[in-house]
Amino acid sequence: SSGINAEYGGRTIRYPDPLSKVHDTIKLDIESGKIVDHIKFEHGNLAYITGGQNCGRIGIITHKEKHPGSFDIVHVKDSVGHSFATRLSNVFPIGRGKQAWISLPRGKGVRLTIAEERD
Repeated sequence: SSGINAEYGGRTIRYPDPLSKVHDTIKLDIESGKIVDHIKFEHGNLAYITGGQNCGRIGIITHKEKHPGSFDIVHVKDSVGHSFATRLSNVFPIGRGKQAWISLPRGKGVRLTIAEERD
């Protein structure tokens, strides 16, 4: 069979949107199997951290560093203003600008210090 195929979470999608690239997030209509919308992996978009020391945190993508031969680093700033960095593979875009496509957990993905948790 001819056509362009792309893998998303174990599903093969024929003829994916040509505007979506690697590391972008898509919204998929499961009944029809069609891509409804997508979020680009770019500065200013809301992202969820899926691994590493900052796992579970949510913030705005501020900067991406390319390191040839090593891991690319993404800098993220949370809603309280704390900045942190993680590997590119740990960052999952979840919204355009500050508007999330998913419901956010209690605390909105902000890491509290031990003293703040106690209060």
